[in-house]
Amino acid sequence: MLSAESASVVRATLPAVAGALDEITSRFYGTMFHDRPELLDGLFNRGNQASGAQRRALAGSIAAFAGALLDHPDTRPDALLERIAHKHVSVGVTDDQYTIVHKYLFAAIADVLGDAVTAEVAAAWDEVYWLMAGALIGQEARLYHEAGLRPGVIWRQWKVVERRTETPDVVSFVIRPADGAPAPRARAGQYVGVRLLMADGMHQVRQYSLSSAPGGELRRITVKRVAGTDGAPDGEVSNLLFDDVCRGDELTLSSPAGDVVLDDTDGAAPLVLVSAGIGCTPLTGMLAHLAAEESARPVLVLHADRSPAEHALRAETRELVERLPDARAVFWYERPGPEEPAARSGLMDLTGLELPAGAAVFLCGALPFMRGVRTQLLAAGVPARRIRYEVFGPDLWLADATG
Repeated sequence: MLSAESASVVRATLPAVAGALDEITSRFYGTMFHDRPELLDGLFNRGNQASGAQRRALAGSIAAFAGALLDHPDTRPDALLERIAHKHVSVGVTDDQYTIVHKYLFAAIADVLGDAVTAEVAAAWDEVYWLMAGALIGQEARLYHEAGLRPGVIWRQWKVVERRTETPDVVSFVIRPADGAPAPRARAGQYVGVRLLMADGMHQVRQYSLSSAPGGELRRITVKRVAGTDGAPDGEVSNLLFDDVCRGDELTLSSPAGDVVLDDTDGAAPLVLVSAGIGCTPLTGMLAHLAAEESARPVLVLHADRSPAEHALRAETRELVERLPDARAVFWYERPGPEEPAARSGLMDLTGLELPAGAAVFLCGALPFMRGVRTQLLAAGVPARRIRYEVFGPDLWLADATG
């Protein structure tokens, strides 16, 4: 898909472009938001902007896409962008916004690299950009169509029918469509975008996993209050949800999205669901789906947390495991407690743990946790293709791998 002429130029300039991507993306976002501040109203996550996470994720995705085009110039690596397409649909990205991004991104490239950006170099990277944008636009059009939505017109009101405290810093909201119409189709493991009006008049969107079985009219999201660390701000959306939203209130939600889902077409394969902290939420949704379907699949649930008292949905997880005929759970706690006398102490360590052969593995938790567990899984003989992960926020795993 990448022309031979452009491939030669991109290969020669990729080291310089990749080395400057952090500065390029920083200047890109700064200039674009200065000129187009409305894009921060409900589209871009300003918390990720403040922390630099979005900048790093964009740089990583560009470098990965360009590298894949060079490795396989006759194939457009659409699969690499599926996660991004789902995130875009959950906030309502539209085709015309790719033209805006192009304008400011290429201006930033020219500013940072200066005279090195000849007409030939600009044309080659322009081809890379529009191959990437075209792939995303196509995937997003398909996702909008499958959900019965018009691009960008994604929001719907839901009513909170129950608020439930899970731990001192985690709360669940059981919700249903406020208009009484059927709930949209969802798959186990997916998330929804939640759009809130902030105190300064700007909207912000955050994605929260569906922590219940995806069928029926009632859905559930489980929210952890995010406290800022290392200079990063507190989670403004999570804190607003935690402090202000009660039973009877309405929330504005997007349709379900997310590519890390339980594959019902492989219904007999064993499952290993691995999580830490609030990463349990999409996997609890998968577990609830399995229980609702009375699945006979072998299931191994592995979870690590600070303590039983801080383990959100712990009792429910135990109850769901007991409902399945061939399921078991193993928990690790840094501070064990009497609520889980059989739990293991410390960080998750798979040494001596028998993993089912041929299992599909789903991972969710903080990136250091997932990297460590993935290394253990690979060492235990689990093929990389059988391990899937969900990351909350920008995919810095990909960014770090290409940085």
